[in-house]
Amino acid sequence: MRRAHWRKSSYSGGGGGDCVEIASWRKSSHSGSDGGECIEVAPLSPHIAVRDSKDPDGPKLVFDAADWRTFTRRIKAGAQPLPTV
Repeated sequence: MRRAHWRKSSYSGGGGGDCVEIASWRKSSHSGSDGGECIEVAPLSPHIAVRDSKDPDGPKLVFDAADWRTFTRRIKAGAQPLPTV
């Protein structure tokens, strides 16, 4: 798993002492291509965070690597029920 890519928040102080760093989110390659069913992921080594791209301030799921593999494997196999919205 690759390391997290962190960037300085635009809300951080200019003096360099009061900095907040945030993870970079990207659209998952497993998201739908029509733009309506998108998730975003942020690698936070050793964890992976997932959020709904339509609600970036909403809840996030955080997985360790083993649980992420299990979760995605179950979705691909149709064994993990997904909510309908």
